[in-house]
Formats: sequence, structure tokens, C-alpha cells
Amino acid sequence: MADVKEFLSGAEERMEEAVMYLEDSLARIRAGKANIKLLDGIRVDNYGSMVPINNCAAVTTPDARTIAIKPWDKSMFKVIEKAIINSDLGIMPENNGEIIRIGIPPLTEERRKQLVKQCGKEAENAKMSVRNARRETIDKLKKAVKDGLSEDMEKDGEADLQKMHDKYIKKIDSLFDAKEKEIMTV
Repeated sequence: MADVKEFLSGAEERMEEAVMYLEDSLARIRAGKANIKLLDGIRVDNYGSMVPINNCAAVTTPDARTIAIKPWDKSMFKVIEKAIINSDLGIMPENNGEIIRIGIPPLTEERRKQLVKQCGKEAENAKMSVRNARRETIDKLKKAVKDGLSEDMEKDGEADLQKMHDKYIKKIDSLFDAKEKEIMTV
């Protein structure tokens, strides 16, 4: 006979992964101030393998509008610069031979609204993942009733699942609201 706690823990794990993915996605969206996470999605060719920039250079934010990249190997300057130019970051790096600087320009009102929409889509994808985890777990519970689980246990499991679902949806909403506030603050 199936265990309700097993189903619920599996659902909670999937919901937690959706929230973690959303946090990661939102961190990569530019909000007008320098954040080294903006470079997380950019990979460079380092001796035959594609690695994140921070694996072959020191990445810092000396001030709120600048990201500084200091490659450990001088041969990496052109590779890193080219990767940044070819990325969807949309910012031209400056190279002085010692450090690659990325100046983060202030966002226009129109661009801010586009970024909020992008964040909204990411949040909606996370909500869909949470809802899918709930739906699949409910299906498993209903199947377990056919295999001998009592209907009371199934109803209790569904109630706990709904509470869990509401908790994670609230987390997603608060993450989105915080990011929206960060983007819209001039």
C-alpha cells in the first residue's frame, strides 16, 4: 500500500525546485545595478571546455554600476570579451589590458516594463510547475485509493497538498514582487 507522506514529500521537493529555479532565473535578469549573477549564463572556452566566466577570472562589482572581470590568464581576455558581446546581456565590455569592465547603464522606463514582463513569465512558469506537481500527486493519491488507501487518508493528503501548494505559490509571488520593486526603483 502506498504511503501518503511519500507522495507529499515528492511533491514538496518538486515545488521547492521550482522556487529555486525561479530565484536563479530572477537573479540573472538585469535590474539596473551591477550583479555578478548576470554573467552566470555566459560560458567561455577555457582550454577546450566551456566554463562559466568566474571559473577563469575574478569577477567583482567595484561599484553599483560596474562589473570588473580580471582573467587569471592573459590569453582569456579576447575569449571572455567575445563571449560577453555574443551573449544576450546587451552591453559592450571595455578592456584596458588589465581588467574587462562592464558598465551597467540605467534602465529606461520601457526597458523596466519589459523586464517586469519577463520576470512575470518566469514566475508564471514556476507556478505552473507547482500546479503540475500538485495535480500529479493528486492523481497518485486517487490511484492509491484504488490500491487500498482509505478515502479519509486521501482527503487529508489532498488538504495537506493544497496547503503546501498555497505556501509555494505565495513564495513565488513574494519573489516576483521583490524583483518587480527592484526593477522599478529608479
